[in-house]
Amino acid sequence: MASTLSSLPPQIAAGSLEWRREEALVPYRTALETMETRNAAISAGEAGELAWLLEHPPVYTAGTSADPAELTDPRFEVVEAGRGGRYTYHGPGQRVGYLLLDLGKRGKDVRCFVHAIEGWVIDTLADFGVPAWRAEGRVGIWCEDVDGREAKIGAIGVRVRRWVTMHGFSVNLDPDLSHFGGIVPCGIEEFGVTSLARLGKHVSNAQWDEALIARADGFLGALEAARLKACRT
Repeated sequence: MASTLSSLPPQIAAGSLEWRREEALVPYRTALETMETRNAAISAGEAGELAWLLEHPPVYTAGTSADPAELTDPRFEVVEAGRGGRYTYHGPGQRVGYLLLDLGKRGKDVRCFVHAIEGWVIDTLADFGVPAWRAEGRVGIWCEDVDGREAKIGAIGVRVRRWVTMHGFSVNLDPDLSHFGGIVPCGIEEFGVTSLARLGKHVSNAQWDEALIARADGFLGALEAARLKACRT
C-alpha cells in the first residue's frame, strides 16, 4: 500500500522539526523501514528531525522485553518492533506518533525524553476534558475508565540508535478495544484499556493532531530545559 504523507503548513514547523500527517493506513513494516532510513539520515546529518502522525492496519508488535506467554490470541500479524517494552496493539482508530529526534542536540537523556512525551500527551488529553496521569512503575498514559477503574489510554515505546530516537507513542481515539484481547497489553494484566470514544469524547484524527501540535512547544521546551539543566551540572 502506498503511503500518502501530508506535510503541515510551514508556520507549524519549528526549526528543523518536520511534521507529517498520514492520511491512509500505513503497514507497520513499512513504517519500520521508513523510520530506519530516516534515523540513519538524521544521524548522518542528511535529514532533519521528523514527527510523524499516522495509523496502522491491525497488528501486534513485540518489544524487546516481549514474553511469548503474553501473546494469547495472535489473530493479527505479529511484528518484532525493536523498541523497548512488551506486546502492544496498533490499529485503525488509534493515533500513533513516531518521533525521530536527535537527542545529541536535545540532551542525551532517554528518561527525560519519555517523561516529556508523557507530559505532552497528558496535556493534550486535558484539552479534550480527559484527566490523565503517569503511574509509578507503569510506562504509559492512564485515566479513569467509565467504570471508575484505572485504565490505559496511551502507550509509549521508544528506541534510540546513535542518539537518534525512533518509535514514540499511541493514543486510543476510537479503536476496536476487543482487539487488545489477543495480548496482555504491555505485560499488565490487572488494568484494562480504554479510549476517548469509550469515555464519550468523539475526536477525529485531525482534531487530535491539531491539539497535539498546539502543545508541541511545551514538549520541545521540556527537552530543552532538561538539556540546559544537565549542562549546568
